[in-house]
Amino acid sequence: MPAPDPCTELELDHQLCFALYSTSLMMTKVYKPLLKELGLTYPQYLAMLVLWQEDGITVGTLSKRLLTDPGSLTPLLKRLESEQLLIRQRSQQDERVVELFLTQNGRSLREQARHIPSCIVNASEKSVDTLTQLKEDLAQLRESLQKLQ
Repeated sequence: MPAPDPCTELELDHQLCFALYSTSLMMTKVYKPLLKELGLTYPQYLAMLVLWQEDGITVGTLSKRLLTDPGSLTPLLKRLESEQLLIRQRSQQDERVVELFLTQNGRSLREQARHIPSCIVNASEKSVDTLTQLKEDLAQLRESLQKLQ
């Protein structure tokens, strides 16, 4: 196998990081109008996905699931609370811990969001099987990169 051409290996279009970054940007743009109907931003949607799956979790748990700093979630969670989608509550066992509970509005928003995954599949012009394999490959890549942290 020939050695990589040093003149091309640093070209933007040859970079995996740019392919991931630019695809993420495009994916967020596809989500934007879908989420606007729900009154959510993309980061808020991600938080709601976790809460729809695990109501009553702590901010720390949400932070770990979203791979983000707990402090950066505070403005997002305050906004969701002001929209009456969740309640932030200090734990009775440890007042340093904040627990997150969906309101009825937050739970009912899940039904309104049910169409979003199929819209994303349609926009991708790929099969569900192809997208599932891509997601699994990216999850494995993420896990490998996390080992370096």
